[in-house]
Amino acid sequence: MSAAAPVPSASASVCSVLADGSTLTVTATRRPRANRADIKCSVPASPALAARLQQVLQLARLTEARFDSRDQVVVSFDATPADLERDWELPAVLADRLVRGLYQPRKAVWANGWSDHWQLGRIDGSALAATDAPDVPAGTLVGGPDGLAHLGMLTGRPDQAGAVSSARTWFPLHSGGVNDSLCWVEVSVYPLLAGAAEEEECIAVPGLDVLGQTAVRATLAAARRFDPYGSGRWNSVVRFGASRFQGNSWQLAAVMADRLARGREFVPRGRILASGCSADWQSGRVDTVEAREAKLALLLAQAVTGDRLLLPAAWEAALPAGFVEALAASGASVACVERIGMI
Repeated sequence: MSAAAPVPSASASVCSVLADGSTLTVTATRRPRANRADIKCSVPASPALAARLQQVLQLARLTEARFDSRDQVVVSFDATPADLERDWELPAVLADRLVRGLYQPRKAVWANGWSDHWQLGRIDGSALAATDAPDVPAGTLVGGPDGLAHLGMLTGRPDQAGAVSSARTWFPLHSGGVNDSLCWVEVSVYPLLAGAAEEEECIAVPGLDVLGQTAVRATLAAARRFDPYGSGRWNSVVRFGASRFQGNSWQLAAVMADRLARGREFVPRGRILASGCSADWQSGRVDTVEAREAKLALLLAQAVTGDRLLLPAAWEAALPAGFVEALAASGASVACVERIGMI
């Protein structure tokens, strides 16, 4: 027998106790999406907090087995939490699930909690756990190991973190100065019910601007068409170690992280450090990128034992003298690749 379909509502609210003892009400409203973003957030006088709220909600949606993009959910606060407060995270996640019918409690909900691992569905703690707050309503959901430890507990399901597959790779950030560094990109995937969504729709990229999100979605969707498996199989979150960067050198690293997370590549002994892009990912082709010399120098300086460098095939003939030997001396290796899937 299949599970009953979620019963969404027009709006839903969850309350929380702020550090000063006042009440925060988080309201989620559902409306037709009409080509708008799937989540819109509003916090009084704090666009930065609204952006962080959107990231939390996108991450927390990863472990949902169904993807429905027909509606937009608008989440708003009636007050502004202090800068360092985080207990608003759990009530926001619950309001988002309430309005979409994924969580259907029998009474009004009060909740306090935060997490550094929303993409795993886990709740790390709550400020209430370390304080004696006499005004907290009875039955308040308090996040943490001794309370609501993971979102599956809301519906009697086991911890779903084990079903989330994540992989992280690195790419060079080059600006021509002392701030040159490696940046990580992490892809986390969770299995969707068959035929649940279009490929690009079910890829969330919290932390990047709209143009960046669009580029990441298009890149991974195209690269996945190179696979023999069908599309729409994964709910995905892509995170970057930096929120702003230029160029498209990140593409190969992101594609490799995605392939590792989906079990399409062998797990490396160390890190994958990659630089490359493509105008035709659906064929698996890897194209060259700019600033070859500077990026090679940075990669050589940052490589450690076990690392594997992946570079465009067009770079092979231009590798500096002694580059491969220097890498080997540090315990790393390099491959110049024409296509993914042949590494």
